[in-house]
Amino acid sequence: MLEKAFWTGCNSSIEELLQFMDQPKWDKLDHDCLVHIFGKVGRGFMESLLMDIPFVCKSWHKASLDPKCLESLIFPIIVTNVYNTDVETEDWTCDPFLKRFLTEFRINKNFSITAFIKFMVNRSKGCATEIRLPVCTSEEALKHVAASCPRLKTLTLPADVVYYKSRMIPDMIGKWKDLEYLLMGSCYHDMEKIISQIGLHCKNFYYLDIRDCLVTKDAALAIAKLPNLKHIVMVNTKIERVNFVRLLKGCKNLVSLDARNCLGFDAGDREISKLASRISDFKCHGSRVFDRHTKEGKYIWFHDFVYDGR
Repeated sequence: MLEKAFWTGCNSSIEELLQFMDQPKWDKLDHDCLVHIFGKVGRGFMESLLMDIPFVCKSWHKASLDPKCLESLIFPIIVTNVYNTDVETEDWTCDPFLKRFLTEFRINKNFSITAFIKFMVNRSKGCATEIRLPVCTSEEALKHVAASCPRLKTLTLPADVVYYKSRMIPDMIGKWKDLEYLLMGSCYHDMEKIISQIGLHCKNFYYLDIRDCLVTKDAALAIAKLPNLKHIVMVNTKIERVNFVRLLKGCKNLVSLDARNCLGFDAGDREISKLASRISDFKCHGSRVFDRHTKEGKYIWFHDFVYDGR
């Protein structure tokens, strides 16, 4: 069966999918079954959903257009050297995915990333519950995602969006009442505002991934107020000891906390170890105290180590 082929772990090649199938009339498979499988394929392989599956046969083409196939919009990690601006046109042929996309559909190589994001979001017709945005996502694209994906539960934001467009994120969060999971690396601004909006609007929120971020007192207090928070990942994050203690005391329901290689507290701190003893999966090895008031310390503490979201 096609589903067996998928769970076997084959890659994005449709030829490999067909190789595993044991039904002679694979083009006659039930539409709903195809949509179910293509949705799972699309989660990891947007390239296949766009450029392989639709061209196998008519029934597969029809099923691939069903919005339910795009409940997960996992945009590929785009290769670019430009992160700090809204890039509408650039020679994207250096990126393997976009190069193939432009070639297959005979699109001028200077095409708009914003238009591509909006195209995929529009195809989902409000069905998307999971989105991983690519780098160079523009403000226009962000606003479109916020307005067009009301059912969103899982959101991964690339570092350049978090760093350069953080002021937009709080207002976006308010539109996603069902949000449960947020990954945003390299957040050096507006974290308290973002987390506060989650507390106000997202009652089922349980997973926060804030790698390579700066957690201030206000941000730590906001995190501590999230009532259903179960998991935190904050690897390589900068947080002063007093704020980490505030976070530990406030987050009563944590199941896992990954605080490895943080700057601001010592991994062997006895009070921290005692407070974290109730957390079944707690990691903090490699974390260390750091004097951010020295000349070197001020540079390292406030220097922006940009997390790429992988």
